Amino acid sequence: MDIETPLAGRALVVIVDDRTAHGEGVDSTGPLVTELLAEAGFLVDAVVAVSADEVEIRNALNTAVIGGVDLVISVGGTGVSPRDVTPDATAAVLDREIPGISEALRSSGLAAGSLDAGLSRGLAGVSGSTLVVNLASSRSAVRDGMATLTPLASSVIGELSRIEE
Repeated sequence: MDIETPLAGRALVVIVDDRTAHGEGVDSTGPLVTELLAEAGFLVDAVVAVSADEVEIRNALNTAVIGGVDLVISVGGTGVSPRDVTPDATAAVLDREIPGISEALRSSGLAAGSLDAGLSRGLAGVSGSTLVVNLASSRSAVRDGMATLTPLASSVIGELSRIEE
């Protein structure tokens, strides 16, 4: 007898990478995030690749929020170079930041040896009833970030769904 796992929510993944967005590179983090979300009980609506451009990133995040997903995870563009504009675009979309999630992602990433996670300027917060989270783009940052994020995301999504009732 199969026991159906309750759905944790709907998610969308936004990959911020110029090469992937233009079809020139192979995205290795999108499938990884999708797999980890599925293991956590999320239904992934799509993986979208956009260039490291504030308008493109903001449009992708807004489209996900308007589409009613519970969780949007962006991967990439969180560092300190001039092309790393994901946190800037995300800030324009958020209604409220949740700094504890961002701090936990940086702290756990650094503790696990992922320098890009530790140096990430990534944000986390709520837009409407959607949790939006930025992750650094290395596979180690994604793996560790998802392990840290999953229980926190479930808690936030549960709170947000109670507010809507």
